[in-house]
Amino acid sequence: MTTQPKIKSVEQENVVPFRPSSMLDEMERMFESFMPHGWLKPFHTEHAWIGGAGPHVDVIDRDDTIVVKAAMPGVSKDDLEVSTTDHTVTIRGSTQSETKEEKGEYYRHEISTGNYLRTVTLPASVDESRAKAKFKDGMLELTLPKLESAKRHTIAVE
Repeated sequence: MTTQPKIKSVEQENVVPFRPSSMLDEMERMFESFMPHGWLKPFHTEHAWIGGAGPHVDVIDRDDTIVVKAAMPGVSKDDLEVSTTDHTVTIRGSTQSETKEEKGEYYRHEISTGNYLRTVTLPASVDESRAKAKFKDGMLELTLPKLESAKRHTIAVE
């Protein structure tokens, strides 16, 4: 009769799952730290978000309201359109810039245009009819009042 060796059961605690994309992200961050920003795109415009994911957005969840702030340098108020549903806000806009430079025989003329669209999911339902928007110095700030049913309510613990 042969006896089999007993295998100890090993509990695994604090195991971090392997995520190949996070490793690639880390490699990309390391590569970017060695090279200056934008060295592969010498003619890239200042507005990197045009045609990309959209402007940088902060969403702040307060007791009675949700505040959405979007940084949009170089955009004019007339080129903005903001729409909302009870759970999303959409920011749509466009920019256009033109630069001319002439020195002796050197002449440069660049026109840059772009359209963008960004939809953000809100953490609670909002009352679109009472929404307010302010735009100043390239910053859009939306104040979206929450619906009464979406507000936080305190429950007394007995």
